[in-house]
Amino acid sequence: MTKGQAILLGLAVLGLGGLGYGLFRASGFEGFSAGIAASAALMLLVVGWTATYLVRALSGNMTYMQQRRDYRAAYDALTTEQLQARFDALSPEEQERLLRDIGQFEEAGPTGEA
Repeated sequence: MTKGQAILLGLAVLGLGGLGYGLFRASGFEGFSAGIAASAALMLLVVGWTATYLVRALSGNMTYMQQRRDYRAAYDALTTEQLQARFDALSPEEQERLLRDIGQFEEAGPTGEA
């Protein structure tokens, strides 16, 4: 959030407080009662908003975290596809040598079993 957005958000909350005060006055609340009711409603709104943020942060459902998970999954899939294509382009002897080098290919024993 930029500084300008933070200022606009603060002004919006201030405006909501004034609007709430006006609505409570119009619905029959008197002076201080309307102010207290508007403050309480605004406080509940801000606490509820903060609670939703905390729930999202603790559960890992933040936008940035989800973007990172999506990016990582796409990167892993692309990398796997590219590696598989490069492996498939090797000759069978090169594939066998590579698999042997990384320990994924066992040589046949004296009885012909792997």
